[in-house]
Amino acid sequence: MVIPVHDVNPARRTPYVTYVLIAANLVVFLATPGVASSLTGESGGPAQLCHLQAFLDHWALVPRELIHGQLPTSVPTGAVGVGSGGRGCVVGPPGYDKSPQLSVLTAMFLHGGWVHLLGNMLFLMIFGNNIEDRLGHIRYALFYVACGYAAAYGFALVNSDSGDPLIGASGAIAGVLGAYLVLYPRARVWVLVPFLIFLPLRLPAWIVLGFWFGLQAVYSSGTGVSRAGTVAYVAHVVGFLTGMLLAWPLRRGTPPPPEPRGLLWGRRAHHRW
Repeated sequence: MVIPVHDVNPARRTPYVTYVLIAANLVVFLATPGVASSLTGESGGPAQLCHLQAFLDHWALVPRELIHGQLPTSVPTGAVGVGSGGRGCVVGPPGYDKSPQLSVLTAMFLHGGWVHLLGNMLFLMIFGNNIEDRLGHIRYALFYVACGYAAAYGFALVNSDSGDPLIGASGAIAGVLGAYLVLYPRARVWVLVPFLIFLPLRLPAWIVLGFWFGLQAVYSSGTGVSRAGTVAYVAHVVGFLTGMLLAWPLRRGTPPPPEPRGLLWGRRAHHRW
């Protein structure tokens, strides 16, 4: 997988919405019980795990709840108890009223670990500013939420009986990538390609994003991955296609990105990152 680090496509206006989204994701992540203290997002003990489960049951999207309206009568309370099977999370009636439809929005700001968060924010920072520049602040915010909802519903429909929580901004950000592919297919993107070392290359956006989407489409079928159930690849595919569809009417009026100069790879190109 190539790692994008910068695009040669300057924006005309400050991407305030993109900055706010990144800041909001970071704040929510730091407030998520026990996640920010671990580089992998894995819980450090039973108390932390039970607290995290209670938090996710409240704020994360659960496909079964969204599609069938089957809200649980018992959920983890966040406390740890001891039963016949040993220590475990205490369950009881939920002390809150959960809206499955609103949980789609709140789930967009939850992440399972630093790698999950930083990977999403990297893509949002690189590609989101140009989409916000093209759409304007308000339309971009609505576009982001619409792609996130489409991705979440697409995943939930495919996994309608699942009780596992779905979290992350990946579906909404996939919509941003889809729009970028439609509006700026020829924009150059600096990427790092792992080949013995990380090799810097400057590639057209249609190659970078087309390759990314192709991987998501393949992985969504379970091909080539041993843990397909841990990543919502279907949500990525649906979000990407939604972004492409919404951006398609704007492609004719979109000015092309500047044509970069210099080498497409090599040491001389480093100063242009």
